[in-house]
Amino acid sequence: MTDATDGPVKIDRAQQFITALPYARALGMRIDELGEGVAVVSMPFADHLVGDPHSGVIHGGVVSALMDTCCGAAVLSHPSVRSSTATLDLRIDYMRAAKPGQRLSARAECYHITRSVAFVRAVTTDEDSENPVASATGAFTIEAPRHG
Repeated sequence: MTDATDGPVKIDRAQQFITALPYARALGMRIDELGEGVAVVSMPFADHLVGDPHSGVIHGGVVSALMDTCCGAAVLSHPSVRSSTATLDLRIDYMRAAKPGQRLSARAECYHITRSVAFVRAVTTDEDSENPVASATGAFTIEAPRHG
Protein backbone atom coordinates (compact mmCIF):
# COMPACT_ATOMS: atom_id res chain seq x y z
CA MET A 1 0.00 0.00 0.00
CA THR A 2 1.29 3.42 -0.81
CA ASP A 3 -0.81 5.16 1.81
CA ALA A 4 -2.01 3.77 5.13
CA THR A 5 -5.47 5.20 4.48
CA ASP A 6 -5.75 3.01 1.39
CA GLY A 7 -5.32 -0.15 3.50
CA PRO A 8 -8.92 -1.26 4.04
CA VAL A 9 -9.92 -0.15 0.53
CA LYS A 10 -7.09 -2.10 -1.09
CA ILE A 11 -7.86 -5.21 0.98
CA ASP A 12 -11.57 -4.92 0.09
CA ARG A 13 -10.70 -4.70 -3.63
CA ALA A 14 -8.33 -7.65 -3.35
CA GLN A 15 -10.95 -9.68 -1.49
CA GLN A 16 -13.48 -8.88 -4.23
CA PHE A 17 -10.94 -10.16 -6.77
CA ILE A 18 -10.42 -13.38 -4.80
CA THR A 19 -14.14 -14.02 -4.35
CA ALA A 20 -14.58 -13.52 -8.11
CA LEU A 21 -12.30 -16.54 -8.71
CA PRO A 22 -14.50 -19.64 -8.54
CA TYR A 23 -11.79 -21.92 -7.12
CA ALA A 24 -10.75 -19.37 -4.45
CA ARG A 25 -14.39 -18.89 -3.48
CA ALA A 26 -14.91 -22.67 -3.34
CA LEU A 27 -11.89 -22.97 -1.04
CA GLY A 28 -13.15 -20.13 1.18
CA MET A 29 -10.01 -18.00 0.75
CA ARG A 30 -9.81 -14.72 2.64
CA ILE A 31 -7.23 -11.93 2.47
CA ASP A 32 -5.98 -11.19 5.98
CA GLU A 33 -3.16 -8.74 5.15
CA LEU A 34 -2.05 -6.93 2.02
CA GLY A 35 0.47 -4.24 1.19
CA GLU A 36 3.95 -3.29 -0.03
CA GLY A 37 4.50 -6.64 -1.76
CA VAL A 38 3.30 -8.77 1.15
CA ALA A 39 0.07 -10.77 1.34
CA VAL A 40 -1.46 -13.13 3.88
CA VAL A 41 -4.31 -15.31 2.60
CA SER A 42 -6.07 -17.96 4.67
CA MET A 43 -8.74 -20.58 4.24
CA PRO A 44 -10.73 -22.82 6.58
CA PHE A 45 -10.42 -26.57 6.84
CA ALA A 46 -13.23 -28.37 5.02
CA ASP A 47 -14.02 -32.08 4.88
CA HIS A 48 -14.55 -32.02 1.10
CA LEU A 49 -10.90 -30.91 0.64
CA VAL A 50 -9.41 -33.92 2.43
CA GLY A 51 -6.97 -35.90 0.32
CA ASP A 52 -6.57 -38.87 2.67
CA PRO A 53 -9.83 -40.01 4.30
CA HIS A 54 -7.97 -42.22 6.80
CA SER A 55 -5.90 -39.39 8.30
CA GLY A 56 -8.17 -36.43 7.47
CA VAL A 57 -5.23 -34.54 5.92
CA ILE A 58 -6.09 -31.84 3.41
CA HIS A 59 -5.00 -32.47 -0.20
CA GLY A 60 -1.65 -31.00 -1.28
CA GLY A 61 -3.31 -29.38 -4.28
CA VAL A 62 -5.34 -27.23 -1.90
CA VAL A 63 -2.12 -26.02 -0.25
CA SER A 64 -0.70 -25.34 -3.71
CA ALA A 65 -3.75 -23.30 -4.75
CA LEU A 66 -3.57 -21.26 -1.54
CA MET A 67 0.13 -20.51 -2.02
CA ASP A 68 -0.28 -19.62 -5.70
CA THR A 69 -3.13 -17.22 -4.94
CA CYS A 70 -1.24 -15.65 -2.03
CA CYS A 71 1.89 -15.16 -4.14
CA GLY A 72 -0.14 -13.50 -6.90
CA ALA A 73 -1.74 -11.17 -4.35
CA ALA A 74 1.72 -10.23 -3.03
CA VAL A 75 2.86 -9.34 -6.55
CA LEU A 76 -0.24 -7.25 -7.20
CA SER A 77 0.24 -5.39 -3.90
CA HIS A 78 3.83 -4.39 -4.72
CA PRO A 79 4.04 -0.59 -5.13
CA SER A 80 5.73 -0.81 -8.54
CA VAL A 81 3.19 -3.21 -10.08
CA ARG A 82 0.31 -1.53 -11.88
CA SER A 83 -0.92 -4.44 -13.98
CA SER A 84 -2.04 -8.04 -13.82
CA THR A 85 0.10 -11.09 -13.11
CA ALA A 86 0.24 -14.79 -13.95
CA THR A 87 2.30 -17.64 -12.55
CA LEU A 88 5.40 -18.55 -14.54
CA ASP A 89 6.88 -20.99 -12.04
CA LEU A 90 5.98 -22.12 -8.55
CA ARG A 91 8.11 -24.60 -6.63
CA ILE A 92 6.57 -25.96 -3.45
CA ASP A 93 8.30 -27.95 -0.75
CA TYR A 94 5.85 -29.83 1.47
CA MET A 95 7.33 -30.15 4.96
CA ARG A 96 4.55 -31.88 6.87
CA ALA A 97 0.85 -32.63 6.67
CA ALA A 98 -1.49 -29.88 7.79
CA LYS A 99 -3.33 -30.81 10.95
CA PRO A 100 -6.92 -31.89 10.25
CA GLY A 101 -9.52 -29.33 11.25
CA GLN A 102 -7.14 -26.35 11.30
CA ARG A 103 -7.25 -23.15 9.24
CA LEU A 104 -4.40 -22.76 6.73
CA SER A 105 -2.62 -19.44 6.29
CA ALA A 106 -0.10 -18.49 3.59
CA ARG A 107 2.21 -15.48 3.81
CA ALA A 108 3.97 -14.37 0.63
CA GLU A 109 6.54 -11.67 -0.03
CA CYS A 110 7.39 -10.23 -3.44
CA TYR A 111 11.09 -9.64 -2.84
CA HIS A 112 12.47 -8.74 -6.30
CA ILE A 113 11.02 -7.22 -9.44
CA THR A 114 12.40 -6.82 -12.95
CA ARG A 115 10.61 -5.16 -15.89
CA SER A 116 8.63 -8.30 -16.64
CA VAL A 117 9.07 -10.79 -13.77
CA ALA A 118 8.34 -10.70 -10.04
CA PHE A 119 10.02 -13.12 -7.64
CA VAL A 120 8.10 -14.32 -4.60
CA ARG A 121 8.64 -16.57 -1.58
CA ALA A 122 5.90 -17.93 0.66
CA VAL A 123 5.24 -20.10 3.70
CA THR A 124 2.02 -21.89 4.64
CA THR A 125 1.18 -22.80 8.21
CA ASP A 126 -1.77 -24.23 10.04
CA GLU A 127 -2.75 -23.06 13.50
CA ASP A 128 0.48 -24.62 14.78
CA SER A 129 2.36 -21.78 13.04
CA GLU A 130 5.76 -22.64 14.53
CA ASN A 131 6.14 -25.51 12.06
CA PRO A 132 5.53 -24.74 8.37
CA VAL A 133 3.31 -27.00 6.31
CA ALA A 134 4.99 -25.90 3.07
CA SER A 135 7.25 -23.28 1.57
CA ALA A 136 7.38 -21.97 -1.98
CA THR A 137 9.37 -19.83 -4.35
CA GLY A 138 7.94 -18.54 -7.56
CA ALA A 139 8.22 -16.28 -10.57
CA PHE A 140 5.24 -14.30 -11.82
CA THR A 141 4.68 -12.20 -14.92
CA ILE A 142 4.30 -8.47 -14.74
CA GLU A 143 2.38 -7.29 -17.76
CA ALA A 144 2.96 -3.83 -19.12
CA PRO A 145 0.07 -1.56 -18.13
CA ARG A 146 -2.34 -0.81 -20.97
CA HIS A 147 -2.69 2.80 -21.97
CA GLY A 148 -5.66 4.40 -23.56
